[in-house]
Amino acid sequence: MHIGLIGLGKMGGNMRTRMRNAGITVVGFDHNPDVRDVDSLEALVEALPADAPRVVWVMVPAGDPTRETVRAVGALLREGDVVIDGGNSRWTDDEINAQALAERGVGFVDCGVSGGVWGLDNGYALMAGGSADDIAKAQFAFDALKPEGDSGFVHAGRVGAGHFSKMVHNGIEYAMMQAYAEGWELLEKVDLVDNVTEVMDSWREGTVVRSWLLDLLVKALEEDPGLSKIRGYAEDSGEGRWTVEAAIENAVATPTIAASLFARFVSRQDESPAMKAVAAMRQQFGGHAVRAAQEEGLDPASADASDPV
Repeated sequence: MHIGLIGLGKMGGNMRTRMRNAGITVVGFDHNPDVRDVDSLEALVEALPADAPRVVWVMVPAGDPTRETVRAVGALLREGDVVIDGGNSRWTDDEINAQALAERGVGFVDCGVSGGVWGLDNGYALMAGGSADDIAKAQFAFDALKPEGDSGFVHAGRVGAGHFSKMVHNGIEYAMMQAYAEGWELLEKVDLVDNVTEVMDSWREGTVVRSWLLDLLVKALEEDPGLSKIRGYAEDSGEGRWTVEAAIENAVATPTIAASLFARFVSRQDESPAMKAVAAMRQQFGGHAVRAAQEEGLDPASADASDPV
């Protein structure tokens, strides 16, 4: 069991360790010379046995880095070999990559990988797209990386199905995280609950809202009560956007996922221009923003007694 692995960052590096712990010979390449096993893609391919289909797993950032890497390594492989894209690529890229490799007779598998930095110990959830033959050539790697038990790996369908499944998974993740976050803020805001962290910790057993995300939130609250060390700024990986775009294209209502995505956009603004506009309108039609206007040194709009609002 041999495999080439390109990209040895937080995910790739841990995946290499987990596969090695399972007895797989992993040859890793990365631009960082301190972590790589070989100095070039050519050396990586040459280090793999020539008497069996060679499998190369790519774990680099989505977009151009993945596209360029897939083509570069594909040019070094031969008919019957397989390239796996395990990054967070957009599913629409998969068919393009597969067609480019097919010209050389090289197979392509897209694999959504979930598990983060905890995957080394807990295993990774894997959602793969591609032909049954190409999946079979890499099954030894999937078996080593997935969690123990019957779940954790799925052949989701044809090329693109793996990344599409992972994209929807991440959209759901956005919504779940937003719901936990809003619940926590409400508990903290109302002067009624004595220990919010303990309340949320009590939800981790026996309730219908228990989950690993809740476990992680409680852990964060225990380490930093009130989350005073963290700025309320949240990036998005792109997959939340793609989920909403796919929902629009297919006329599927995903209001919760969409709202959680937009909440992340709002988090990046020190002062929301949209909310300033809302405050201005409230001030104009009814003087509702009187206190806020006074605090900013502005003259509040005068309420018109003849205005029915």
